[in-house]
Amino acid sequence: MKVVLIEDEVLASEKLERYLEKYGSQISVVQKLTSISESVAWFLENHDYDLVFMDIQLIDGLSFEILNQVSIQKPIIFITAFDEYAIDAFKVNSIDYILKPITFTDISKALKKLKLMQSVLISNEVIEKVTKEYSEKKVKDRFLVRLGNHIHAINTKDIALFYAEGRTVFLMTNQQKKYIIEYTLENLIEILDSRAFYRVNRTFIVGYNSIHDLIVYSNSRLKISLKITLDKEVIVSREKVSDFKKWLEGV
Repeated sequence: MKVVLIEDEVLASEKLERYLEKYGSQISVVQKLTSISESVAWFLENHDYDLVFMDIQLIDGLSFEILNQVSIQKPIIFITAFDEYAIDAFKVNSIDYILKPITFTDISKALKKLKLMQSVLISNEVIEKVTKEYSEKKVKDRFLVRLGNHIHAINTKDIALFYAEGRTVFLMTNQQKKYIIEYTLENLIEILDSRAFYRVNRTFIVGYNSIHDLIVYSNSRLKISLKITLDKEVIVSREKVSDFKKWLEGV
């Protein structure tokens, strides 16, 4: 982690640097600044840093003026001898406010707080990404099927499974009605709800609600007993058994 120190007292700056070195070798101080003007000039030209320790009272004014002149998008930990600036500090990207004289315990708590906040942020970003990807996926709610000269819409929730015979793909409902559809199994797996349907082998895509029982089969495979009657065996291929079990558990 690359750290910038803004502190006009030499002894205080050196003390803070020692505490950071003591906290962990993964932390390196990349720049030490002492004034508003010097800090503004540096931040305008440099963006490769992860955290800023900022004393509030500098030789040429309050360090909040730095934030009025440049954009600092990284976390800031304020250090000051006075507590009157706490409210102003937390109006910017401040994650902590340490009162002088600082101690190693103060620095450790602030850095642990930063790590916790970052882990929560990363977790939230992952959740948002997965949610967005799932919401953007076009899940098919119904299929059109032809019966003679008539066309019917079959709700996906009423479908037990899909299977292929050569180039022909069939849809079978929970009421055991069978229809030919103009999709490949590859097409179907892209548009079906992955929580509700799973492709167990090269021939079958099975609906979760159509599964009655599982039977241990030869060669580490599983045989699916269905709630509907079908004149075919539905076998989970060996390479899919592990993922299939996770799918059943909702993992």
